[in-house]
Amino acid sequence: MAEKASKAVENHKRFYSCSASVLCAFAETAGMSEQEAKAAAAPFAGGKMGKCGAVLAAEYVLSKRFPDSADEKLEAFEKEFTDLNRSVICRELKGALTGAPLRSCRGCVTDAAEILERMCSE
Repeated sequence: MAEKASKAVENHKRFYSCSASVLCAFAETAGMSEQEAKAAAAPFAGGKMGKCGAVLAAEYVLSKRFPDSADEKLEAFEKEFTDLNRSVICRELKGALTGAPLRSCRGCVTDAAEILERMCSE
């Protein structure tokens, strides 16, 4: 696992939200401090906006890192995440309606961070 993806997983192990785990690991890439990243991640946590918080945090970083090609980067990110997990919707990933989770929160943090790290290094 790459450096920033490992940091995102460690953040999650330290009880950061899914979104803060990813955004804080990539704060520098997004041009912000870790404190700013934690604050910016708060509205994304726990599926509050429908999508998985780790996905929203990764998309936030991609929008900051690639402002001129954000739409295509977000589309590529969502496609790859969906190919791995069958959804980007928090309640679907958690199995809230079916009782059959598609991916754990830690797994979503891992996948989002690994995809994001690779995309940012291309």
